[in-house]
Amino acid sequence: MPPLPPPTPFPWFDLAIILALIALNGLFAMSELAIVSARRQRLEAMARAGRRGARLAIELAANPGKFLSTVQIGITLIGILAGAYSGASLGGPVGERLRLLGLSAGASAELGFAVVIVITTYLSLIIGELVPKQFALRSPEPIAALMAGPMLWLSRITAPIVWLLDRTSAMIFRLIGLKRESDNHLTAEELHMIVAEASSAGVIEESERAIISGVVRLADRPVREVMTPRTDVEWIDAGATAEAATTQLLAMPHSRMPVAEGSIDEIIGVVQARNVVAALLAGADLDIRALMRPAPVIPDQMDAMDALGVLREADVPMALVHDEYGHFEGIVTPADLLAAIAGVFASDQHGDSDPPLVEREDGSWLVSGSLSADVLADRLAIPLPEDRDYATAAGFALSVLRHLPTVGETFQLGAWRFEVVDMDGRRIDKLLAIFDADA
Repeated sequence: MPPLPPPTPFPWFDLAIILALIALNGLFAMSELAIVSARRQRLEAMARAGRRGARLAIELAANPGKFLSTVQIGITLIGILAGAYSGASLGGPVGERLRLLGLSAGASAELGFAVVIVITTYLSLIIGELVPKQFALRSPEPIAALMAGPMLWLSRITAPIVWLLDRTSAMIFRLIGLKRESDNHLTAEELHMIVAEASSAGVIEESERAIISGVVRLADRPVREVMTPRTDVEWIDAGATAEAATTQLLAMPHSRMPVAEGSIDEIIGVVQARNVVAALLAGADLDIRALMRPAPVIPDQMDAMDALGVLREADVPMALVHDEYGHFEGIVTPADLLAAIAGVFASDQHGDSDPPLVEREDGSWLVSGSLSADVLADRLAIPLPEDRDYATAAGFALSVLRHLPTVGETFQLGAWRFEVVDMDGRRIDKLLAIFDADA
């Protein structure tokens, strides 16, 4: 058997071209994922800071049909070209080298072509797809701003083909009865999850997470869930004498007090303590009606954020909350809204030294009946219905029990067992929440 002729020199230049095509495919893949996953708010911040390309990235992301068509044209053409070129230019030289191993001419040619295709496909997946996309996920906004300009120029060059592809995909969506634009928006629950994830990752402190969650929750809560209820409202009679007013001022920790005509149900305004003190110090006859100011009346189902707007415009930062039948339900002040966000302050517990939620050594929780149901659900991770008609932990217990409980009565919700440990007349004062892992 005559010796085989030496193989032709390996086409290193052709190999460089193929690697360049694969790298170019990676740029397209990276640009696609970066622009699609970039957050619009961050791009707008970069645009305001003068970052070139950020505004172009926003424009491309606003029209994903045309942008994706442009990218797909580039990826498809590069994939076809790289596959065909690699097989034609490298298949023969690789086959010649495999023939030196003793393979027949036909087998070495076929195997060389297959080896080139396999290696090209592998490099295309790694260099042309996976690694660039991981880069895009790490820094989507900077990459989107960098690649937006070239992608925009390419979309203009290939405008006729892009238009055809975009129209065709739009027609297919219409035929199947779907819209290409997504109606999905960030929900409050998703925002809570994002904030919780940021807290777990150490990006924000736990106290910051609680405040952010409180602000988000406040926008979805009716004012009846954050108000001071009627039973806890301290008031002064419109006809109170100087002695009676002095006694009440010494007993009340508030700087503003509702004024009523003999009954809490007949509130006619609000008086500021400093005005009463000034009148007493001046030695003049005390006239509460002359000192009081009108307070706005709001429905108990008004959003808490809307109530904040009412308080900003009121003569005094206090609003009277009434139900749909016109009955007085409570009052709301800026301090109530702040407590709904940041929690109850020790100075606002009105003589009750116990905080509304206490974790005991055995892992159980002592819960005040006046604790917000939202705070209870957030701390114990229990599901509560969105359309509930109660605002406190006591209301939550009544909604489950369906009757006025007695001390020692228990009920179960998921893995938590709740026990009524204290009643204040007909009001549930304290609950004990015990986690039961076997439930």
